[in-house]
Amino acid sequence: MAQPLVLKTALGKHDHVKALKDGRVRSSRVEMVFEEFEPLPKAFRTMVRGGDLDISEMAIVTHLLAHHYGKPITGLPVPLWSRLPHTNLVCPADSCVKGPRDLAGTKVGVRAYAQTSGVWVRGFLQHEYGIDLDGITWITIEDAHLSEYEDPSNTERNRSELALRPLMLSGALSAIMGEREVDPSGIRTVIPEAQATAEAWIARTGIVPINHTLTVRSALIEAHPWLAGELMEMFEEARRIAIEDGATPPPAYGFEENKASLQLAFAYSAEQRITPRVYDAKELYPAF
Repeated sequence: MAQPLVLKTALGKHDHVKALKDGRVRSSRVEMVFEEFEPLPKAFRTMVRGGDLDISEMAIVTHLLAHHYGKPITGLPVPLWSRLPHTNLVCPADSCVKGPRDLAGTKVGVRAYAQTSGVWVRGFLQHEYGIDLDGITWITIEDAHLSEYEDPSNTERNRSELALRPLMLSGALSAIMGEREVDPSGIRTVIPEAQATAEAWIARTGIVPINHTLTVRSALIEAHPWLAGELMEMFEEARRIAIEDGATPPPAYGFEENKASLQLAFAYSAEQRITPRVYDAKELYPAF
């Protein structure tokens, strides 16, 4: 009997992948050996910079940049993590900022300009609220995961030792976005009733903003044409088990189910000068 293909894998701590990690979902053809990264974006950097991972969860804009710069990774349409962008743009509770238009002419913080959360937030600011993104200075604290990428001219790198939230609370920034876990103490959302506003947008458009999907080293997909389908089946089974166990269902898996979300994020990325053109999502997920 052929030995299974052993793949070094990095995934976040999601309910819908627990059955993969604890062995309830198995395959005779694939064995995943899991490596933990804290925080998870370290795995993204490892994957796109040629580290020894075979499979990695990946922020979709990082994947987009990796594709642009010819990195040998291929996407699988498995939305592993998403959040409501409207709720992720926050300011101090006592701020004079009453809504998105009050950000004009100010400095707003984001971990990295090409961070997926930032792309989604800026896209909504531009298209839902008419904000001129060049009228805001975007303060970053680190570079993109792709060393080739250079931030556009409307950004500045924070050179102090302060993180984004202390910078904001000190008065240096009007708002911040991109915190993975948003501590609600002392802050509020810039967008009033952000949760309801986000849910109404999703109901109106049918699009769930996706942050992370799955990537595999392209050489593995090319060498093993069955691999993409096998992985999709394994992740689908883990998702099914998680839902049976009472977990909140993640977005449905599959290319057609997620094409509109991916395509919108890629359009926002081009508008924000992250890529020079709008990439077709099919280029990044060619097996589907």
